[in-house]
Amino acid sequence: MPLVVPQATTNDWEEKLLGKKIGDSHDNVTFAKQDLPEEHRIVKAGEMVTQDHKPERLNIHVDDNGTVHKVVHG
Repeated sequence: MPLVVPQATTNDWEEKLLGKKIGDSHDNVTFAKQDLPEEHRIVKAGEMVTQDHKPERLNIHVDDNGTVHKVVHG
């Protein structure tokens, strides 16, 4: 029987990321970039993105200060 690893949901990622910045290491206000899923993109305020839908991709939206304010899959 194959090993099944549960996928983190968008809500799980929201709990980890909302209100934090993405950086090189973890602390009270920063989440380490290397701990994000392989399929992710960081979307800066006002930045244009492609509209291709990839359900496994985590889209992390940050404001002008680099603080995460929205997390969605797609």
